[in-house]
Amino acid sequence: MAAVQTANPPTFESVWAALQELAASQKELNESQKETERILKEQGESVNNRIGALTNLFGDVTEAMIAPKICEKFDEFRFNFLRANSNVRFNDRVNNISFEVDIILENGDKAMLVEVKTKLTVERVNKNIERLEKMRKYADLHGDKRIFLGAVAGIVVTDEVRDYALNQGLYFLVYSGENFYITPPNGKPKEW
Repeated sequence: MAAVQTANPPTFESVWAALQELAASQKELNESQKETERILKEQGESVNNRIGALTNLFGDVTEAMIAPKICEKFDEFRFNFLRANSNVRFNDRVNNISFEVDIILENGDKAMLVEVKTKLTVERVNKNIERLEKMRKYADLHGDKRIFLGAVAGIVVTDEVRDYALNQGLYFLVYSGENFYITPPNGKPKEW
């Protein structure tokens, strides 16, 4: 018959040493996980910055395609805009009003704020309406009595977004081929 050996029971010191090793391993794992998260965050920010730059580039190209002939196109609606300015910034720090307009068309008594996006969405239409409200407030504070109108332009636009913009009293511009087309709003254009 074989003799049965009994293992020595663990001592306090051996259990303590094992717990110390486990704690050190856990600490290394946590540090490794934090480093991985930091690297992923940096890479994500880099990708987001690149996507943002690409989106801005597409927006700039869209503006460049529309801006040169936009005054001429609005002549069909008897606006006779004399100039079109791109990327105009309004800033009134005293009254906390700050915004940028993609394209502003102007004549003596009217101005039209045009939001230009490669992909136009309902949210962008609403942003232009908010911008028009800010423009009215800014104009009133600075003695500008012109009437302000709104328009939105895009290359990729769903029927839902087009209809929404037109129902909000905005002109709708869509780029197609080598030209763009303007659809007047449903009913009377909204004035700010």
